[in-house]
Amino acid sequence: MNQNCMQNIKNAWDAFNRAPQAACAYLHPVRRDSMGRIRRFKNQYTGKRCFVIGNGPSLKNTDLSRLKDEYTFGMNRIFLMFPKLSFRTTFLVSVNDLVVEQSAQAIQQLQIPTFIAWHAREWLQPSPNLHFLYTTYTGKKFAKDATRRLWEGATVTFACLQLAYYMGFSQVILIGVDHSFQTKGKPNTTITSKGDDPNHFHPKYFGKGFRWQLPDLDTSEIAYQLAKEAFEADGRVIVDATIGGKLTIFPKVEYRSI
Repeated sequence: MNQNCMQNIKNAWDAFNRAPQAACAYLHPVRRDSMGRIRRFKNQYTGKRCFVIGNGPSLKNTDLSRLKDEYTFGMNRIFLMFPKLSFRTTFLVSVNDLVVEQSAQAIQQLQIPTFIAWHAREWLQPSPNLHFLYTTYTGKKFAKDATRRLWEGATVTFACLQLAYYMGFSQVILIGVDHSFQTKGKPNTTITSKGDDPNHFHPKYFGKGFRWQLPDLDTSEIAYQLAKEAFEADGRVIVDATIGGKLTIFPKVEYRSI
């Protein structure tokens, strides 16, 4: 049996296993309401640029005040930085169950458009600012329609890139996407932090007692390549302005030059 045939069988099996959650994700009244509100963002920012702000330690060396009047995607626990900023990110995105569970109160209180994985809905109450995305761990793809299924690609950054495409942004600039972790171990393994977090911009990001999953950088690179190809095929671009970042998928630019 050739490799393509094996992959087709795997894809069919993945789709079969996703069927029950897919039915809920498309038919549940709360999700259908989210789908309707997500549609309002389609191509709303055509021709504009945005910044996708990762949460790496490099943010401590990045002048974020320059982004005050820019469109920005924040991710996960970026709100820990809000007290020091003179602005809030335009959007917030979080697709990891552990992050949402342990940050639910702070996420619920945000007064910005927030996009959360449907599978993490049990920790949040529906609200006008909250939009539930149907995201999955399997089924590699770059989704151009954010109302339908999005592959998570082992990183919330990939969800942001799919949303940015759907919203029509022509240029996406990455910052704080260090793509490097001091904490090592088997990808996707759940661990509990024993002390301050060395992998993010804030020591309490995944601080003592916080449960989180070790990164899967190889899978995220597959996702980033899909995003690069999708944007470029449509005459759009993703560039990486992360200071000292290790990611090599996207063209590098100097943050101070943009």
